[in-house]
Amino acid sequence: MLEHWSSSEVDPSIRLDYWRDVAHNWVDVQPLSPGDALEASWSLLRGENCFFGTKRSTAYEMRTSPRHVPPGEDMVVISLLEAGEMRLNAAPGEHQHATAGMLGLYAPRQEACYHWGEGARQTYVALPRSVVLAALGREPGNLLLTPQRCALAPALAAQLAHLGLLARQPGRVSAVEYAGLLDATRALALLTLRNLGRQGEAADLPDLEENLHAGRHAAALRFMEQHAHRQGLDAAVIARGAGCSRTRLYEAFAAQGQTVMGALRELRLQRARAFVEHSPRLHVGALSWRCGFADPSDFSKLFRARFGLSPTEWHRRVWMEPALRRGA
Repeated sequence: MLEHWSSSEVDPSIRLDYWRDVAHNWVDVQPLSPGDALEASWSLLRGENCFFGTKRSTAYEMRTSPRHVPPGEDMVVISLLEAGEMRLNAAPGEHQHATAGMLGLYAPRQEACYHWGEGARQTYVALPRSVVLAALGREPGNLLLTPQRCALAPALAAQLAHLGLLARQPGRVSAVEYAGLLDATRALALLTLRNLGRQGEAADLPDLEENLHAGRHAAALRFMEQHAHRQGLDAAVIARGAGCSRTRLYEAFAAQGQTVMGALRELRLQRARAFVEHSPRLHVGALSWRCGFADPSDFSKLFRARFGLSPTEWHRRVWMEPALRRGA
């Protein structure tokens, strides 16, 4: 049976709770901007031993952990990102940046933080972890399924995309046909996992260059975290702090889909947001200097571009609006 849900059918005050119940009962979900109303749509096709879903929403954060997984619902998700972007462990040091067209294997039991970008559309099939373990031959983890890792990944991605399109156009396919398509998707997913297990032992082992990139990337991030307050921090200083040349530093960040200064800017902005949310009083000039931004005006523009509000507006939303509502 195909089920549909849209945030437009639910009062804004309870949308997030309802979204958790119907689409994310295995995880903790929060909007990226406090107080923002959730806009989302979701379709689900249930089978006896798997289910398929396709959803699209405004930006939000999702945290996974074993404590969020209900008894008897230990599932693993194979997900195709059809639109937008998703960052896994979205903080300094993040190790996955998925963009449209990428296929991934995700285990809700693993501790992780996902940031879904504005308008991201995910189409996925969920299978019991025990079934995935048997097909894969090892414990499943969070992994991008590239053609280099798994020869059948493009075939499964195409299947998920087409089934997602049909699910968003109710009436074109009968219940019997949906059941057959779901069975076929499950069979192809298991075939893909077996192929991944057979190919993956060698493909998953990073080569020496990947190890060197990962080490330099981690060292640079640690140096950034310690010195992010310094206004003169640039790629040359960071490279010296990480013990490598600027060329190797750029290569290490490019291997993660990042730029050096982009990662530093993100670290500083996340730190600034944390300060805003935990400080009863706000002085934008002092905050910008404390977080490594020399110009308060530039800092405010970057903060707004990243989070949708200025530092002052964010502080007001976090600290003043709840107090006003309580006093009303």
